[in-house]
Amino acid sequence: MSLLTVARDLHRRKARERSGRFVAEGLRTIEELLRSGLPVDGILVAESARVVPRAAMLLDRAHNAGVPVVTVTERAFESAAGTDAPQGVLAVAKTPVFSIDMLPTHGLRLLVLDAVQDPGNVGTILRTAAAFNVTATIALPGTVDLWNAKVVRSAMGSHFVHPTMFSTADALASFLAERGIPLWGADAAGTPVPELVVPVQWALAVGNEGAGLSSATHSVVAQTIALPISAAVESLNVAVATGILLFALR
Repeated sequence: MSLLTVARDLHRRKARERSGRFVAEGLRTIEELLRSGLPVDGILVAESARVVPRAAMLLDRAHNAGVPVVTVTERAFESAAGTDAPQGVLAVAKTPVFSIDMLPTHGLRLLVLDAVQDPGNVGTILRTAAAFNVTATIALPGTVDLWNAKVVRSAMGSHFVHPTMFSTADALASFLAERGIPLWGADAAGTPVPELVVPVQWALAVGNEGAGLSSATHSVVAQTIALPISAAVESLNVAVATGILLFALR
């Protein structure tokens, strides 16, 4: 199967899960991918992008690393790209595999995504989690695929340094109980962050952009926490709120 066909197929979540592959789009993301050392199947480049100096440097790095480069027409490239304004370069790579059983035994600081659905928000959240040294991000059912091309591009390389994984709510609850890690939930009615005593280990759940935490997650959180904001503003974007919370809990 050609690299172009594979890249097209990886638009589908089932194809990504079946093959254990994902697509990385954009110069910055692919630069970080090559730097990470993850196995890269190949790079697809549009004809016009080859003359862009930054792209040319990237392709030289790929060649030196033994990564195959396939040049295609603009039309063919656009059929494989998942963004509205592609930069003419994408890569297909092997998805790193993480699970909650692989996490360290001490000092865990976990971020839990509870049905967060917007790819841009999730990518920004992953980048923020990596910046504030969160141990790992765990996605519960209903959350957008963490290896969706738009999520990967928004995260700008954070996937390659920050462990991400999927879990069922029951498996996560059992793991946290076994490790004695409290699960806090972000909720406007919760305890204001400045009043909290932050434990050595913690897990923070943030909910869906519109509905907030699911009832299943709400029922198992040890405590809900909130950002004190002006009464004139109803709420914050979930990525913004998560960033502020992680800064406060760091």
